[in-house]
Amino acid sequence: MNLSVVQLIKLGQRYIKLWPEKAELAQYFADYHAVQSARFVCRYFPALALFTFIMQLYFASGYFTGVGSITNAMNALPQALVYGLFLLSIPVQLLVVLGVKADKFLPPSLASWYRTGLEKAKQQASQNKSINLTVSKPRYIDLAQLLQLTFASRHY
Repeated sequence: MNLSVVQLIKLGQRYIKLWPEKAELAQYFADYHAVQSARFVCRYFPALALFTFIMQLYFASGYFTGVGSITNAMNALPQALVYGLFLLSIPVQLLVVLGVKADKFLPPSLASWYRTGLEKAKQQASQNKSINLTVSKPRYIDLAQLLQLTFASRHY
């Protein structure tokens, strides 16, 4: 599909939320590590960007040595903004990449595994639950939904 950047970011966020946090998936799916890394980056990089911005201004001002001025801080403002905006852009870039990945079709071997898993999930589901996942051309987002459904139905 042709998606806008905003739609890709939203799809990436949805993909991250759907992917189960089960360590045993790491040995079967390479996406597990990508999703875990993206969760980490999205959680901590905004704070890191703010910290970097503030520290750039603080050290450039010279106040920690006792001979600082606001002029020094203002001169360092463009550099501090560049570092802060760069760090803020990394989570957005990851969400776009994961949105693109979530929109891709599964390769044939994984698609057949997906269909088998979907049939098993439908057999094990109670009559109260209806499973509405695609069968014809599954995407990675559908795989994440199936895994989420599978792990949600188990009681550990």
